[in-house]
Amino acid sequence: KKSDQELKDEEMELFTKYYMEWKGGRKSGNASCTNIPRFYYRLPAEDEILLQKLREESRAVFLQRKSRELLDNEELQNLWFLLDKHQTLPMIGEEAMINYENFLKVGEKAGPKCKQFFTAKIFAKLLHNDPYGRISIMQFFNYVMRKVWLHQTRIGLSLYDVAGQGYLRESDLENYILELIPTLPQLDGLEKSFYSFYVCTAVRKFFFFLDPLRTGKIKIQDILACSFLDDLLELRDEELSKESQETNWFSAPSALRVYGQYLNLDKDHNGMLSKEELSRYGTGTLTNVFLDRVFQECLTYDGEMDYKTYLDFVLALENRKEPAALQYIFKLLDIENKGYLNVFSLNYFFRAIQEQMKIHGQEPVSFQDVKDEIFDMVKPKDPYKISLQDLINSSQGDTVTSILIDLNGFWTYENREVLVASDNDSSADAEDT
Repeated sequence: KKSDQELKDEEMELFTKYYMEWKGGRKSGNASCTNIPRFYYRLPAEDEILLQKLREESRAVFLQRKSRELLDNEELQNLWFLLDKHQTLPMIGEEAMINYENFLKVGEKAGPKCKQFFTAKIFAKLLHNDPYGRISIMQFFNYVMRKVWLHQTRIGLSLYDVAGQGYLRESDLENYILELIPTLPQLDGLEKSFYSFYVCTAVRKFFFFLDPLRTGKIKIQDILACSFLDDLLELRDEELSKESQETNWFSAPSALRVYGQYLNLDKDHNGMLSKEELSRYGTGTLTNVFLDRVFQECLTYDGEMDYKTYLDFVLALENRKEPAALQYIFKLLDIENKGYLNVFSLNYFFRAIQEQMKIHGQEPVSFQDVKDEIFDMVKPKDPYKISLQDLINSSQGDTVTSILIDLNGFWTYENREVLVASDNDSSADAEDT
């Protein structure tokens, strides 16, 4: 009779034998599994310096190769020459047109880099109501230029993507904009000592609107999809009008205006803003209750606000129609952190408006009337609660928030009919003269 140990050894031997046969059989029966390509590559750790360097170099080589695949200026000029040579008559006014047959001929002569643009899908996309079935040469060329610009910009941004995962951190975007400044003629007048403040001002707009969850990083695709980069690169135009500069957040006058306001508010010149100093912002009519909430919820240092936090504050108040700005203000209005505004929270903020009206010798307006008007404007899904989405969907978010946080904003809303009438009278007088 075999001992227990001998039986266990024999059992293990048989198990190992049959398992290896079964494993080998599976392998031979499913040989295709060995051809599955590797799809996961572990990112090198911080102490794996050699692997990090290898990854950086390989990414740089890849981006250079992608850059060489794009059309350069000479090739774009050649493409324009070919399109102009193959235009299809008759012309519509001064606009040159091309039909599909000639479109394909240009595609054959333009070279391999242009092949991706000469497809039936792109032709159909640009085809409008032309009776001869043609597309505008200028529209097609602008389409190609835009595509090339997008690819160039993506490659340029990717060079600053240190992590190599398709997003930029705040420091990455700061480096990109800092090195972009010398290429923008409209910023030639900026002193180098102001560069750091300019970069901070520019970067803050990207992160305020494109990083609502405050993760500290933005997808490169999101940067390309929004209009901010267009506004920034508009500063390459040496003849940019004064009006365009004033409305462009990234222009020198705009950046100096925002920073100048910050310095004017900073009465004790310590580089930070207290609640009392911030209360003079704009028309100086923001309520104390709202300012208290700003300093409760936003990042402060010993109870004072730095320039970066101030920029978020300015972007929110200057863009109250935008979802990101409404999200910022909604968080401050949601005092109970419930995810919605109810009658209590509306009354909490409007009471401060009523107090300011008394101080200025005005007859306070009934909260009941204002509350009903707010709910009528927003039309929330729940008749007793206003969510952030309700506020965004109503397209009245800027009006509602102004009523609750700013006496001047409430006064403007309350006297809107008088203001419209006076504007009409002014325009009528101007027409008469």
